Amino acid sequence: MITRFLRPTLLALLLSLLVSVQVQASMIPAAPQIAARSYVVMDAATGQVILSKDEHERYPPASLVKIMTSYIAELELINGNLSEDEMVNVSEKAWRTGGSRMFIQEGTQVKLLDLLRGIIISSGNDASVAMAEHIAGSEMAFADLMNQHAQRLGMTNTNYENATGLPSDNQYSSAHDLALLARALITDSQQYYPIYAEKHFNFNDIRQPNRNRLLWRDDSVDGIKTGHTDEAGYCLVSSAVRDGMRLISVVMGSASEETRAQETQQLLAYTYRFFENTELYTAGQSISEQRIWGGAVDNLNLGVLESLSLTLPRGQKESLEVLLDLPRNIQAPVSMGDAIGSVIVSLEGEVVAEVPLVALHAVEPGSFFKRLWHSVLQFFMNLFN
Repeated sequence: MITRFLRPTLLALLLSLLVSVQVQASMIPAAPQIAARSYVVMDAATGQVILSKDEHERYPPASLVKIMTSYIAELELINGNLSEDEMVNVSEKAWRTGGSRMFIQEGTQVKLLDLLRGIIISSGNDASVAMAEHIAGSEMAFADLMNQHAQRLGMTNTNYENATGLPSDNQYSSAHDLALLARALITDSQQYYPIYAEKHFNFNDIRQPNRNRLLWRDDSVDGIKTGHTDEAGYCLVSSAVRDGMRLISVVMGSASEETRAQETQQLLAYTYRFFENTELYTAGQSISEQRIWGGAVDNLNLGVLESLSLTLPRGQKESLEVLLDLPRNIQAPVSMGDAIGSVIVSLEGEVVAEVPLVALHAVEPGSFFKRLWHSVLQFFMNLFN
């Protein structure tokens, strides 16, 4: 009697605990209310947008424009078109440019790497104009180059008219576009990205602080750029790494320097608390082995060209469903990297990722007799199916 009584009770208890765990895993509070015109939080590894508000709306970007200015300079350095030690002439236009300054003097020369630090850390408008003129000959020509890079990066709601972010009638960007740019900066310019975490820059015996307050408040934050004009409000593009997960946060149009810092902190804290990055498959990992017809070998290994990672609410990994969408028959020859099908990942019935499934190795045609024999086999298999 005791045994019979305990069994259903224990089963009910276990079921209750399981349901409780599942419910708790899926319970996520609403995102914080952010005092800003627009914002976005993006996973830097996946490019996945986790939180957003009006992320595609066009707003004046203020000094966030300088992210593109410094990004182009860094690419030119990496590609060997510029050197860190080369000297840059300071024009009268650069020297006279108003707003935040690095305090370079007309008629002098400045080492290019110092100029880059003056853009990133001091947010120098004078440094930005000098860099633009050095790279493209004029600030107008440099703005054209900026727009070409924006187009390349898919920044469809961005237009540049200068290298500084000073007010201009047709200069605008969006939170989402700025997150795309920040992701490109982090990925493409790893050699120079540590500059964005530097708290001070000394030039001509003047110690200039980085305006990003989060560099002093949060050790996980390592960039990127602040911005402010009366028209744009207070803006901040930040990036942080915690437990191997890098996030990019963009806040545009907040009310004060302190507000933009606090709102960014809220976004980062919420996202790190309730979301995680999950790697499903690594690049080159064999996901499936399939029969291939008419080949020198009979089996083909399939996988993904780039690692497949997803940003998910914590505890949701086990709820993912993976479907391999493949053709009925795979025929040789096949080259390495050929798309054969796709990997479709769903969560609660909603597709969250779909990427090509590719051949991980080449398969040459088999002998004439093997191809003939396989053709006969396929004929009868298709006939019976």
